[in-house]
Amino acid sequence: MSEQFAFKAEIQQLLNILIHSLYTDREIFLRELISNASDALNRAQFEALTHPQMLDAGIDLRIDIKADEDAGTITVSDTGIGMTHDDLINNLGVIAHSGAKSFIEMLKANQSGAAAPVQDLIGQFGVGFYSVFMVADKVRVVTRSANPEERAWSWESTGGDTFVIEESERSTRGTDIIVHLKADARDYLQTWTLREIVRRHSNYITFPIYVDGEEAPANKQTAIWRQEPKEVSEEQYNEFYKMHTLDFEDPLHRITMRADVPFQFYALMFIPASAERTILSRRTEPGLALYARKVLIQEYNKDLLPEYLGFVQGVVDSEDLPLNVNRESVQANRVMANLKRSLTGKVLSELKRLAESKPEVYHKVFAEFGRLIKQGVVVSPEDREPILPLLRFPSTGSTHAEQWTTLTEYVSRMVKNQTDIYYVLGDDFGSASRSPHLDSFRKRDIEVLYLIDPVDPFMLMGLTDFEGHKLRSADDVDIDLRDIGEPPKDESEDEKSAPLPESDFATLRERFAHILGDRVSDVRESKSLVDSPARLVGEGSAPQRNMYRINRLLERDAELPVKMLELNARHALIRNLGAMLAQDSADPLIDVVVEQVFETALLQEGLHPDPASMAQRLYQLMQAATRGSGDPS
Repeated sequence: MSEQFAFKAEIQQLLNILIHSLYTDREIFLRELISNASDALNRAQFEALTHPQMLDAGIDLRIDIKADEDAGTITVSDTGIGMTHDDLINNLGVIAHSGAKSFIEMLKANQSGAAAPVQDLIGQFGVGFYSVFMVADKVRVVTRSANPEERAWSWESTGGDTFVIEESERSTRGTDIIVHLKADARDYLQTWTLREIVRRHSNYITFPIYVDGEEAPANKQTAIWRQEPKEVSEEQYNEFYKMHTLDFEDPLHRITMRADVPFQFYALMFIPASAERTILSRRTEPGLALYARKVLIQEYNKDLLPEYLGFVQGVVDSEDLPLNVNRESVQANRVMANLKRSLTGKVLSELKRLAESKPEVYHKVFAEFGRLIKQGVVVSPEDREPILPLLRFPSTGSTHAEQWTTLTEYVSRMVKNQTDIYYVLGDDFGSASRSPHLDSFRKRDIEVLYLIDPVDPFMLMGLTDFEGHKLRSADDVDIDLRDIGEPPKDESEDEKSAPLPESDFATLRERFAHILGDRVSDVRESKSLVDSPARLVGEGSAPQRNMYRINRLLERDAELPVKMLELNARHALIRNLGAMLAQDSADPLIDVVVEQVFETALLQEGLHPDPASMAQRLYQLMQAATRGSGDPS
């Protein structure tokens, strides 16, 4: 005889939320049914320890998934604890009732230490079960309790206002859930589809999952991140990484982590060999795969590591995640904040250890991901101190762009009376090494860092000092090197090139100022240039001066910064130009050269907005330079 019951909730409204708003992916229904089956198997495993007389005590613990294309059904079966008549009412008749949660509370009430063996339980049975109505127009549950005195029962519903319970037939302990698929969900009848869903969402469920009678389980069962590292070979770790990411290369480094207090979690993280993500890569987005008790919750969780560490791949599995009701997301609370802090600290400490113990490997890491690490100085100021030892830069002591130095090493090489760390911005190693700003530094053997990565100007917003040493741009208008380092050995050589007479320089300076107008803040004689005729120097704070570069990095419109132009009165070009002005102030080439000096300085700064625009002027100057040197006929 069948019994009809009304749901103890406004089922239509709740089902509408569950089906249309709560879940983002219909295939989640299978993950939830498998999780429920795993709960039932865990309970049976525990009960067998204390009740050896339970029904089918020696039966294999397993989950079976079978598709019937003719009937349009999927059946998920388990050999778990099963349900009684009252269990069906309590577990499946009340939305958001959690059978697993009640089980844990029962254990805690009866035995203070009994909850420990069942830490693998995943809860919220009621809500997870009802996700099946995303794909089903009818669901039938046939179940038999592990209590030998209980008979089998069935539960059936179309997702309406009522459900029906009646006696049924099942010879063994456990539960069958028969899902009658909607017409638009019949794709799930394909064996390979079911196998792929199992692999994606339930690959590490403890119990074997068999699909359509196949001899081998569809799931791996053993979560490699929960194994002792000494029990796992390098080849096994690399195989897991490649399976997880579809990367063809082995990772550069592996990070394992596990903790029991203040909360329990496992983590297995990898640093890829390349920053490039191809169309073949499964991991197309940043974020770690997040598991709750070996069940995948989010494939790309972006809240476990800061954005600047988004290149790290891997999985995190926690026993204490505060899951939202749909088990597809995690509540933002102190547990998640502490988890992020622990994982971030571990990655940063591992990178530092790698840099010290295996610098050749860290070199590869920084070559691929240094740009992201540098951003962390700004976007995560709380991590600034552990990030600083990870930074690498070329300098005037380098012979190529990847011959790097650390800030600590730079400080150790500071010369007499030097208190600041000097740097020069450039578009690449070549342009930085030819910067006119380096003239005076080279004369006094003062090292200058080359900041040639596009992200470096942005990084400087958070990197203003290191160990009490201020970072200063070599183009700073107020830099005075007279008392730093040793006086130049060849200072007397400078006198061989007499400077342009003071009055002639004043006239030339006025000509520059007149032609360039408000494109420069001022024109003055340089006290530091040696081999270069001119340079542009900055005024104001470095962040303000770097805004043009930052906006360019962010692809925003920005006006050229207005800088001061310094002229080297000893340079042959400036002396020749002064002589031309004194001889014939109306010579049209004077203004052409003035423009070219200014725009060349812009080019050397990496600030010229349109270098090709100089071509016509350069042709004019070359024509003038070759005038009379040959017979045009």
